[in-house]
Amino acid sequence: MQKRHVDVVVLSDLHLGTYGCHALEIVQYLRSISPRLLILNGDIIDGWQFSKRYFPATHLQVIKELLQMISNGVRVIYITGNHDEMMRRYSDIQLHNFQLCDKLVMEINGKMAWIFHGDVFDNTTKGSARIIAKLGGYGYDWLILMNRFVNWWLVRFGKSRMSFSKRIKNSVKKAVAWISDFEQTAAELAIQKKYDFVICGHIHQPCIREVETQKGKVTYLNSGDWVENLTSLEYNNDQWRIYHYDEKEFAGAPIIPIDKNLPDLSVVTDEVGLFINSLYPR
Repeated sequence: MQKRHVDVVVLSDLHLGTYGCHALEIVQYLRSISPRLLILNGDIIDGWQFSKRYFPATHLQVIKELLQMISNGVRVIYITGNHDEMMRRYSDIQLHNFQLCDKLVMEINGKMAWIFHGDVFDNTTKGSARIIAKLGGYGYDWLILMNRFVNWWLVRFGKSRMSFSKRIKNSVKKAVAWISDFEQTAAELAIQKKYDFVICGHIHQPCIREVETQKGKVTYLNSGDWVENLTSLEYNNDQWRIYHYDEKEFAGAPIIPIDKNLPDLSVVTDEVGLFINSLYPR
């Protein structure tokens, strides 16, 4: 498959280390693009649920693909999120074309973009509410896993896939209102700061929309996730778009070879496992 050249790609909420992560699909996507700039906007490795008992080689393959991009000269900026907050102790580190930070302001073709994960607006990730949020994360992970099993059977019987989490979110008024408030708050702050774009992740809701108030207007963007939506943001030819992974697009592609030298952290403790454990101690 010939790689697509893209100016900027924004990925967030991969949640590597969880059962709901679509690692193989992420690898397929990464191998299909050739970006000038790749922004990882938080929750790449899920430190809240990280366990050596479940971190298969396919998830390490995603990390290897990212490292390969860096070695090939792609500029990669890693913005920390709440699930990989332990990385924040290393914020502002820059090694060659790799940068780690908590938020980012950059100019893209003459327009200013404010990029951050978005958990700063979420009170459930702070204080004593974090315990409930972490428990909810485990429940969400199992819900996604069960959803994938059900969808496997639906596809076999010629039925359309369904998303349990989306149905729950859309049926709970408080959840719908919270997402709307999140987007509006981010947009209003960006307008106050005179930015043209505000780009978030965190809420697993891919979106591009213009928000206008009496003080001005801004384009709000969210890259979605790779647990249920399998989306990213792509910027090319002076325009943003939401990329939706489509398995049909890769139907004729060769089977992805997983590096046999990559360890499965569920069965072996090695230097990689020790490193990740140092970031996310138990």
